[in-house]
Amino acid sequence: MYHGIIDCMVKIYRHESLLGFFKGMSFPIASIAVVNSVLFGVYSNTLLMLTATSHQDRRAQPPSYVHIFMAGCTGGFLQACCLAPFDLIKVRLQNQTEPRAKPGSPPPRYRGPVHCAASIFREEGPRGLFRGAWALMLRDTPTLGIYFITYEGLCRQCTPGGQTPSSATVLVAGGFAGIASWATATPLDVVKSRMQMDGLRRRAYQGMLDCIVSSVRQEGPGVLFRGLTINSARAFPVNAVTFLSYEYLLRFWG
Repeated sequence: MYHGIIDCMVKIYRHESLLGFFKGMSFPIASIAVVNSVLFGVYSNTLLMLTATSHQDRRAQPPSYVHIFMAGCTGGFLQACCLAPFDLIKVRLQNQTEPRAKPGSPPPRYRGPVHCAASIFREEGPRGLFRGAWALMLRDTPTLGIYFITYEGLCRQCTPGGQTPSSATVLVAGGFAGIASWATATPLDVVKSRMQMDGLRRRAYQGMLDCIVSSVRQEGPGVLFRGLTINSARAFPVNAVTFLSYEYLLRFWG
């Protein structure tokens, strides 16, 4: 349907106007605080249990990368448990490509996030709200371990031993951590999104492995990295600001 990022943007604007770019935004806004609280809270507390070192002391006594990876994976797994229904509703709303409202045009399948959630629950049962959840967990568990390792590694490389990294270092390290995590996550993100859309009209996949095999067979291995460019472009500023906020909030409350 789309021949690239620019073609996608042009077609969305022509077909759905400027509002098409903000489709599915309300649920991510409502859930982002909870999801990030779970991720960073579990990461920090798991690292505390593994190392018995507080956040303020970690620069003088840096934890091992194994401990950082384990804490990141734990945070990623629990984040995915909380995120699954919100992410499903976001993907369903974003893929609903009804044209601009015109007299006599059929109404959209979903009228908003609450109606979408209620419709999925009614048509597919409670399990329907967790469609694609296994792919989401497999995406986030190792990916967020890599995410935190990349961040901590870059901070250590750019900061003298025992000192607190500067704001510029945190921004750059956070941005590259976001890109590294999406480079790892994109294949399973593609599978996750396809699994979430499966069942909207008819079941196309028998499971996650069938989805991977079918997608690669029909569209080639490159399909598993579809969307990586736009994900990376988004990841740098978002994660740079996320880590800067995380560091400042911990210093403020520490």
